[in-house]
Amino acid sequence: MGPISQFIDKNYRHFNSATLKDAAIAYNKHLDQGGVMFMTLAGAMSSAELGVSLADMIRQGKVHGISCTGANLEEDVYNLVAHDHYERIPDWRQLTPQDEQKLLDRHLNRVTDTCIPEEEAIRRIEKAILDVWQEADKKGERYLPHEYFYKILLNGSLEKYYQIDPKDSWLLAAAKKNLPMVVPGWEDSTTGNIFAAHCLKGDIKDPRTMGSGIEYMMTFSKWYTQQSAKSDIGFFQIGGGIAGDFPICVVPMLHQDMGLTETKTWKYFCQISDSTTSYGSYSGAVPNEKITWGKLDIDTPRFIIESDATIVAPLVFAYVLGW
Repeated sequence: MGPISQFIDKNYRHFNSATLKDAAIAYNKHLDQGGVMFMTLAGAMSSAELGVSLADMIRQGKVHGISCTGANLEEDVYNLVAHDHYERIPDWRQLTPQDEQKLLDRHLNRVTDTCIPEEEAIRRIEKAILDVWQEADKKGERYLPHEYFYKILLNGSLEKYYQIDPKDSWLLAAAKKNLPMVVPGWEDSTTGNIFAAHCLKGDIKDPRTMGSGIEYMMTFSKWYTQQSAKSDIGFFQIGGGIAGDFPICVVPMLHQDMGLTETKTWKYFCQISDSTTSYGSYSGAVPNEKITWGKLDIDTPRFIIESDATIVAPLVFAYVLGW
């Protein structure tokens, strides 16, 4: 155990800190018993540079599949190719509407305290990914959104633009492992908007060149069915929303809609959330509620860490990695 893990063991004894440690210990136990872990990324975790720790989790076999928003998918690559052009705004809480307009005029898109540069990040990705979109379109081929990102990361077209150590890109680590991935609601991302625009302009003839959310659920259900027959699957959720809700529903779908009642439920569950606890919201629902939906069992280890994921997730990963 490294110094971070030792610090957690000594100091994290009660309340949210104890839950963090308990969840990390249970994560390792789940893996040690032959289980695999599926992770979900909501919020702006890629812009928070979660890749510094998550990429190692992927490389070392601590994460076996990911669900993320379209924003997290693309923003990891933005950071990879345009990091030096990002601007941090330490006093972001004090910005006036006029200050925000000045950022827009400079083509800087703000995510809390960091600004994504449009030209160096978004447009740089657009050219590379449009090439693979159009190639697939001409051949009548269809791929899912993350598969196109895997293509531009693996074909070397972006390497000359790298501005961070590529080992800190979680999506590059995932691409190299061909990690199973789900990107529900990808259409509302910046790259999704760009794809729609190119379809409207006629640069892409068939919108079906892009796989759909339904196809994501179909491919994911096949992966879950095959994987759960071999090992228990855990669910580690960062934030809430569609990134978590979409994949966790695969179990009740298989049970209730497919009649595959022998399919195992999720065998570990942890959510990092700063949402107010409430049975009226998905993100704020306590894990026990998921038992009533057939997602978790009575004896599934369940944890909810009520804190900021940008602080908590790297600490959990550090503990799991033995840092």
